[in-house]
Amino acid sequence: MTIARMHIVDAHVAGTYHVVTRCVRQAWLCGRDPSTGSDFSHRKRWIEARIFALAEHFAVAIYAYAVMDNHVHLVVGTDPETPQRWDVQTVLRRWFAVSPRKHDTEETLQQRIDVDAGNEARIAEYRSRLGSLSWFMRALNESIARAANAEDGCKGRFWEGRFRCQALLDDAAVLSAMTYVDLNPLRTRMVEKPEAAENVSFRHRFDAIKRAGTSDRPLLPIAGNGPVCKVGEVEYLKLVDETGRMIRNDKPGSVDRSLPNIVQRLGLSESAWLGQVQGTQSRYWRVIGDVESFLDKAAELQQRWLQGVVFARRLKATLNSV
Repeated sequence: MTIARMHIVDAHVAGTYHVVTRCVRQAWLCGRDPSTGSDFSHRKRWIEARIFALAEHFAVAIYAYAVMDNHVHLVVGTDPETPQRWDVQTVLRRWFAVSPRKHDTEETLQQRIDVDAGNEARIAEYRSRLGSLSWFMRALNESIARAANAEDGCKGRFWEGRFRCQALLDDAAVLSAMTYVDLNPLRTRMVEKPEAAENVSFRHRFDAIKRAGTSDRPLLPIAGNGPVCKVGEVEYLKLVDETGRMIRNDKPGSVDRSLPNIVQRLGLSESAWLGQVQGTQSRYWRVIGDVESFLDKAAELQQRWLQGVVFARRLKATLNSV
């Protein structure tokens, strides 16, 4: 049974999600097309820049991202309550920055703000949009589609229908989804080590820590506000690197086997943690989390069952057997 996204993403409650949006027909519209030789890799920089720009205006935090040749992964946190606390000027300036008019100047922008400042219904709508995952993805996808179509001199869809979304119900689910996203280039054999990938959040974190030196700061979003989990920045990089080392040698993206300490602190065995990371898309569907989180979410949705709960039970059994 299909569950409407409104039941997975509560527009009024903060949440964390793994999002995937794919190019139409999974065409190579952001990389090198192996059949034609056309190279659109520069569009990855467009997408990355747009993600960062939108995070400055929306109440959406970017925890992880990977811009691939024909799809994009994001792990994001939404906070719909935050825009409700912004004053009218802030709301209008943020929304007009998201959807600017051509040839807007500071003067014309202020005129637009003055016109809309007394329109309470419109202000309420803008507040809602600035805390919305759907509007964030719309602002991301539409701008990239327009730029790509203008470059190609064509019209039509750039992205497949709607983006796919999974709710992340606990810290382990958030970290496993982030790890899954950051290991995407390694898994597709684009690179041999995570930090070698471009247009990926791992590289962004790696470069930042390398410039600043070893840091014990807590893991923060790549863009936006709010903590991610009770894990340090360096610790997270080790987690991603060591998770890649757990993968068998005959599987894509494998490196030497080693167990990260963070896995034990999350209360997971090596096999359970690896199973959750690798099962992010193949084993789960609408939500990711432990058995108890699944049951709570199913009750909230008035569902007797959610896809992935059997897999979550297996992981718990693996943990209990350790």
